[in-house]
Amino acid sequence: MTEIEGIYTIWLREAKRYIRYRSRIITAIFTPLLWLLVFGMGLGSAIRFGGTAGGYQQFIYPGIISQTILFTCISAGVGIIIDKQYGFLKEIMVAPLSRSSIIFGKALGISTGAIIQTIILLLLSFVVGVPMTPLIFIGSLLIAILIAIGMSGLGLLIASFLDSMEGFNLVMSFVVLPIFLLSGALFPVTGLPSWLEFIVYLDPLTYGVDALRNIIIGDSVLPLEINALVLIFFAILTIVLSAFIFTKKEQDLM
Repeated sequence: MTEIEGIYTIWLREAKRYIRYRSRIITAIFTPLLWLLVFGMGLGSAIRFGGTAGGYQQFIYPGIISQTILFTCISAGVGIIIDKQYGFLKEIMVAPLSRSSIIFGKALGISTGAIIQTIILLLLSFVVGVPMTPLIFIGSLLIAILIAIGMSGLGLLIASFLDSMEGFNLVMSFVVLPIFLLSGALFPVTGLPSWLEFIVYLDPLTYGVDALRNIIIGDSVLPLEINALVLIFFAILTIVLSAFIFTKKEQDLM
């Protein structure tokens, strides 16, 4: 088995695992729409928001897309714990495949689910009055892929340290919400207190939200190139760290 074949096989399994649970797709689409329609309209009508011409709903639209990717990718990391418990991971470990390829294949498979949801949300842009051109669609999709791979790597990194789904869910609740709330998905990141601004820019999702906001509504704090470079670095870092920890835990799995 070559590395490419191994990555493809693992990707296909993870993608099929996601598609098989259609209720997960429905829930993942319904929840962000609730955020956009209920939270966006409710808070948007209560405040005077002059950040974008389309109002608060259009402002949070890129952030809600990022939120969907974040929640999907991090939560799907639990799959590696399930594979441990059911012994499937042992079968992968004896295959002539590098540990980096295993992690990368899983990250790609998890990201596929998040990208499917992103495509649906982009096609529903008319709900919040955002014009969707082919250029915006392709640009948004490329940024979404970078976010998804990075967050998938983070989810796998967390799962590599844990042996139970309960422990994973507990840790995830302490990771996902701060990443989302501090990303600027729901509020502008300019004009914040210096200590809060420092924390916001430590959040990798901040750069994903800002990049999507640049492409979709033409409003961003940082240049698109800077955001893309940070996302690429974060994706590489999480995949490398996940592969390293996964290799270190190998003796416990065999």
